[in-house]
Amino acid sequence: MDQLLSLEGHGVLSRRQSQNLETIRVLYQQQKTMYTLKTHQVDDRIVSISQPHIRPIVRGKAKAATEFGAKVAISMVNGYIYVDELSWDPFNESVNLQQAVEDYKKRFGYYPEAVLADQIYRNPDKPR
Repeated sequence: MDQLLSLEGHGVLSRRQSQNLETIRVLYQQQKTMYTLKTHQVDDRIVSISQPHIRPIVRGKAKAATEFGAKVAISMVNGYIYVDELSWDPFNESVNLQQAVEDYKKRFGYYPEAVLADQIYRNPDKPR
């Protein structure tokens, strides 16, 4: 492939084409690694050539076992939303609850009167 790119007429790629080519190279290496190791998992697995930063997040829900896109932890205060964490990689919300409460105190100068959260937030040791 690199030899073709160096030939006249093929050596001029746009920035986007160059990014896609690099993504395809990484994707190829990931697929080769999974084939060689006979596995279906690889770190930072690419699922979209045009959006290589998107990661699959296994949710285990009935509707869809896997979701794609950013995972966001937010706080809502008086109708305003604050982004506490945004990540393209999965994370456990319970680990971030204490930091979110501390961030609230930094923003407003006092701790919140109440913290409303799903049950997962109550047990930071529970793996997800």
